[in-house]
Amino acid sequence: MPQDHAHNVAARRRFLMQALSSGALIGGAGWTAAAQAGWFGSRPRKLPEGRSIHELRGRVLINGKAATRDQLIQGNDRIEVGPGGQLIYGVGANAFIVRERSILEMSGKDLFVNAMQLVSGAVLGVFGKRKTELPIHTATATIGIRGTALYTESHPDRSYACTCYGHTVLQARQADQREDIRSTHHDAPRWILSAPQDGSAIVPAPMINHDDMELMLLEALCGREVPFATPVEPVGGATRGY
Repeated sequence: MPQDHAHNVAARRRFLMQALSSGALIGGAGWTAAAQAGWFGSRPRKLPEGRSIHELRGRVLINGKAATRDQLIQGNDRIEVGPGGQLIYGVGANAFIVRERSILEMSGKDLFVNAMQLVSGAVLGVFGKRKTELPIHTATATIGIRGTALYTESHPDRSYACTCYGHTVLQARQADQREDIRSTHHDAPRWILSAPQDGSAIVPAPMINHDDMELMLLEALCGREVPFATPVEPVGGATRGY
C-alpha cells in the first residue's frame, strides 16, 4: 500500500473511533470534519430526487460510457471502476460504495434492483427492506439479502461476505453448502471458497476492508441511520487489499 494512502486510512480509523465513541459524528460536526478531510467528498445527506451520485472518483464507466456527476443510475446498469477510482451512489432505497478495479452488474428496472452480479472487485451496500430476497452473485457464491448491509469481494477462487447487520443466506456455488446468517454488527464474516477445505466451502473470516463510517455514510444517503452505537475496528486497519 502506498505510504500516503496508509496514512490516510490510519487517520480515518482514529477519527472514526474517537467520533463514534463520543457521539460527535452523528451530530453533524463530525461529518463536516470528515468531508473537509476529503474522505467522502461532502457532508452526507439524503440524496435528492433525481440524483444518484454522491462521489465520483477516477475512471468510472456506466454501461460502457464515462460517468458524469449528474447521471441518474438505474437498477439495470453496469458499473466499472478503474484503478484508483471509486463510486458512491444510491439507487432506490439502496446505496453502494464500489471500490477500484470492480465490475458490478445490476438487474432490475427503473430504480428497483432485482439482482446483482459482482464480476470482480468489491462493493459495500446497504439495502432497504424488501418483500423478496435480492441475490448477489460472485465468482464462488450467491448471497441472498432482504434489507441489510453487506460487504463482499469477488475473487476467482474465493469470495468474502460480511453481513454487517441484518439477515443473509450464503450459498457456495461449487458445493452443496449454505449458511443462514443473522448479524447485529459484523458478527459472522465468511470466506466462500471455490474448493472446500476440510469438507467446508464456507469458513470463518475476519472483518476486513470496510468500516462503520462508510456504513453511516451510505445509510445517511438513504435517509436512515445505522442500528449500532459502538464501532467495530476492522482487522488490518481496513486496507483495500483485494
